[in-house]
Parts: sequence; structure tokens; C-alpha cells
Amino acid sequence: MSTPVIDRTAPTEHPVLDVLAGRWSPRAFDAETPIDEAKLAAALEAARWTPSANNTQPWRFIVARRGTALHAQIVESLMGFNQQWAGNAAALVVAVAETATEDGTPLTHAVYDLGQAVAHFSVQAHNDGLYVHQMSGFDPEVVREFADLDPRFSAVTVIAVGDFGDVEALPDVLKEREVAPRVRRPISETVILSA
Repeated sequence: MSTPVIDRTAPTEHPVLDVLAGRWSPRAFDAETPIDEAKLAAALEAARWTPSANNTQPWRFIVARRGTALHAQIVESLMGFNQQWAGNAAALVVAVAETATEDGTPLTHAVYDLGQAVAHFSVQAHNDGLYVHQMSGFDPEVVREFADLDPRFSAVTVIAVGDFGDVEALPDVLKEREVAPRVRRPISETVILSA
């Protein structure tokens, strides 16, 4: 399915890399096209090479392709309106933080490092023509149960990945969000101290 892509380039205050300005999080995913396995592998490889405190690499991923039982389980873990659109994504990826070592030592940087890994994943995916939408609206305990996660691992976010779909297929409220102007807090309100 070929769907026209909406230009959602960020109106940045300062120049940034095109791949960063062009990255956005759609909810309209192509429900027919399977995931491009080479592009998915490249995104996972980018995540693998993320900077990591003491090279602990406290990130793991659960990767589920549309049409599999695992994909359906992840969709079932989603909350609210995420269930209305995310199931169309060619793949759903659960980002998991390793919050303690096997001997119980806390990894206080785990969520930070996982966030970097997901950022690397999303930028690589966008660079290669895939779209990514990260969600916090899911039940991590449902994921823990079906994935049999050890207590030292925590599911942090679910990532929808795939080709861009038809905005018109979304419910009206989501359709409006899909085409609304992109806004961000100004840098002056983000930097709390600067000398």
C-alpha cells in the first residue's frame, strides 16, 4: 500500500540533523505491509551500539510481528485509545530495562540507558523510512506475565513500528492529532540554569 507521507518537519529554533527534524510519531500505520526485516534489524543494531554506563547495556527488547500471538498479547496490554491504532503496526517492540544485576545490585542508570537505546532505534528506523510511535499507555505487569520477566527487568514502553498508513482510517480525534501543528516548549523554558 502506498500512502502519501505528510510533511511533519519540526519548526526548530536552531538547525538540527534532517533525520531529527523529520522524525515524528504517527498513529496511522499501514495494516497490510509486513515489517521490512532488514530495516528492523538495522534499528535494533543502532540500539545495540547505544552509549552505556560501564557498558552494562541494561536494555532488552521483545519484538513481535503483526499476525503473531505475541503481537496480539502486546496489543492486549495496551490501554485506552492505543488499542484502536497500534495493532495496525507491522511490529510492536517492548522496551525493557534491566534495573538490577543478577546479584541484585541496582542499575540506577538503566532507564536512562534504555531511553538512549530507544532513541537510537527510532532515529535509525526513521532514517530508513520506517515510522515509530512510543507509548507509555500499556500495562507492564501484563507484559511481565506473558514474557515471564524476572523481577529485575521492567517493561518501560511499547514501540509501534512500520510503514505510514491512511490517516483517514483513524477515529476523528486521532485524525486531528495526526495533522495538528507540531509544538515543543522553547529551549529557554527547558534549560533551567545556564552560565
